[in-house]
Amino acid sequence: MADSETPEPISEEELDNGDNGEDYIDDDDFEEEEEEEEPQEMTPESRLRAERNKLDNLFHRLSTERVTLRVHDVLIKGNTKTKDSIIEAQIESLFRNANSMQELLQAASLANARLQMLDIFDFVNITLDSGPQELPGTANVVVEVTEAKNPLTGDIGIFSKPEAKSWSLEGSLKYKNLLGYGDKWDGSWAYGWDQTSEVSAGVHVPKFKGFKTPVTARASLLSQDWLKFSSYKDRALGLSLGLVSTRHHDLAYGLTWRTLMDPSQMASATIRRQLGHALVSSLKYTFKIDKRNSPVRPTKGYAFVSSTHIGGLSPDSRVLKFMRQEFDVRYALPLGFFHSAINFGVSAGVLFPWGSGSMHAPTLLPERFFLGGNASAVCSLGGPTTVMGFKSRGLGPTEHRRQIKDKSGDENSDNTGRDALGGDFAVTAFADLSFNLPLKVLREAGIHGHLFATTGNIAQLSGNEFKNFSLQKFQESFRTSAGIGIVVPTRLFRMEVRHFI
Repeated sequence: MADSETPEPISEEELDNGDNGEDYIDDDDFEEEEEEEEPQEMTPESRLRAERNKLDNLFHRLSTERVTLRVHDVLIKGNTKTKDSIIEAQIESLFRNANSMQELLQAASLANARLQMLDIFDFVNITLDSGPQELPGTANVVVEVTEAKNPLTGDIGIFSKPEAKSWSLEGSLKYKNLLGYGDKWDGSWAYGWDQTSEVSAGVHVPKFKGFKTPVTARASLLSQDWLKFSSYKDRALGLSLGLVSTRHHDLAYGLTWRTLMDPSQMASATIRRQLGHALVSSLKYTFKIDKRNSPVRPTKGYAFVSSTHIGGLSPDSRVLKFMRQEFDVRYALPLGFFHSAINFGVSAGVLFPWGSGSMHAPTLLPERFFLGGNASAVCSLGGPTTVMGFKSRGLGPTEHRRQIKDKSGDENSDNTGRDALGGDFAVTAFADLSFNLPLKVLREAGIHGHLFATTGNIAQLSGNEFKNFSLQKFQESFRTSAGIGIVVPTRLFRMEVRHFI
């Protein structure tokens, strides 16, 4: 019988060490296996790559499919003085109509721009947050604003008008958000040597709940000196009230007490007949579309303005009754080289009295059209005013001033001159070719050259003058100017050097 080996007992040391033949597992080996099973820690580069992939997937989804999402609530933060109703009125309609993530992002961008346009916030931030868990497919819009630290602002400057050979000192003071309704109170003044002085004050309140349109009111005292051109001074004390103001429509009411004076006592007979006081009660409606890419140097797009001004809206028969209609059409066509573009523009306006005996009555002198001056034809949008190359009020009908007799009884011919009378029907047109200059430093500064041509004419229709009006003679008497110039745009004004051909 074979002897069987009796196994040796396992010592406590061997038991503690786990030295048990095949059942023995080293602790170090076990720790290495656990380390192999744990995921490796991501490096900053890999984490950034993962986040970028998530964003790419999100953008791809937004660009290829419509992600349904609606707004659950709009939360406003940071406004300590501004009423919530003011902010809600600017953005409520935008987010109410958004039904997808794409529309919500676009609405947030427009809402930010609208709040910035209020000009009462230093900072605006709009964040899209997830809605309540029990309402999937919803989002909360968080609007954070920082109100302006200094609500009081002002500016002052000196401006020149070469066509009138005059200078003016102008200043303004503005206080923002006084009542917490986004209201802006301002006062301005201007003093012009030998021509214009103005003092005005007004308030502007943006739309808020209960009001679908901004409210504007302004009182002004304006004094204009036209002795050099038309032998009269015009002083107007007025009050204007904005009734409707939207993106394309404006409606305003104005009440003005006007006084025409002739301190020189040299005015022509036509001017003298209009001297004295007059009350103007009027309503003005303006329709405007401007799709140009720039109001200073447009290279593509179009613009259209139509304004209707009706005076005489009062039961008082002494109130002046008139109607003034203006049109202005612009179009910019890019040429595709040297950042060049051609701008075309046509403007027209007509003024006529209405009411009993209107066919024989003259129109109010300050409401008439006057052409001339050196204002830019490209930038001036609103009606027929500019024909470059002619002095201010240099086009249109004129009349001899009254001659003054000296002590001997002889008429002094040195004091004679002609008064510009303006007109009731005016037409202007222009063409402008703008192009970049060859030097890079000039292009980066926005300095560019242009070739231009302007034309226009003016005629009287009121006071039975319409009987003598001939369309053929009107076309033949158009005045034209052409030239080349260099434009230097700045933040405050547009400076231009021209040479007329």
